Amino acid sequence: MALPPSEAHSSDDPIRVLDVTTDDYRRAFELFLAGSDEKAVTHAHLLALVEQLPRRSVFLDIGAGSGATTRYLGTHFERTIAIEPSKYMRDALRLTYPEAEVLSDPVETAEPPALADFALCSHMFYFLPESQYLPTVRRLLGWVRPGGELVLALQNPDNECMRLVRHFFDIRFDLAPTAKALGTGHEDLVESCTLETLPVRFHADNLPDALAVAEFMANVPDLAERATRPTHRDLEDYVTTHFADPTGTGYTIDHDHDIVRIKRPETP
Repeated sequence: MALPPSEAHSSDDPIRVLDVTTDDYRRAFELFLAGSDEKAVTHAHLLALVEQLPRRSVFLDIGAGSGATTRYLGTHFERTIAIEPSKYMRDALRLTYPEAEVLSDPVETAEPPALADFALCSHMFYFLPESQYLPTVRRLLGWVRPGGELVLALQNPDNECMRLVRHFFDIRFDLAPTAKALGTGHEDLVESCTLETLPVRFHADNLPDALAVAEFMANVPDLAERATRPTHRDLEDYVTTHFADPTGTGYTIDHDHDIVRIKRPETP
């Protein structure tokens, strides 16, 4: 599924800022989904957690995006509430899973109408400064009923995708310090907190698809505001050096996920 020739760029041009509302973003995201086992791996893991719950009345999806995971897990609950500030994503979410109650407020001001038995927050912490990780987790836990669970998902900071991000932008996203901090001093909201890493990978058969997905992965939240961006030549050099399969069968990018599972105590 290589990109058409019209999408080619000069090697000296900076990588593109892929706005979520554009066809460029959609094509890159579709390439990523087609070559990654992320949904299969994470959905199976999350469903196993859901099936262990003592009750499944309310599911809360925080930063629900276009709703694929919302729908996948929401069908196992009596009620689904989704928080999604982006109008573009909310429109897609309503098409994907019209049964969900959708809130448009950002996390800082949202007030879900019911406490959740299971709350999920996937890939939202890229958009927060690290100093806000712990306060935000405590806020999210306030939306979970006693005995319920909050699950956070973020890419592992040492996977190949995040090493690419660190190479070009010198930034790191890591939930491990927050998970460790929740282990003590937060007994009012936390009974237990565990972190595990799920192996996930993307594979492309050809260089154009690998480059398109690498550009998608390099679209850090503040990319548009940065004074300089790596060029397409920089990105191609990195991809061919670090992601080419030794057997010559394509390009593989590991993007393992960290899953933080936080259980609230039965008695607040």
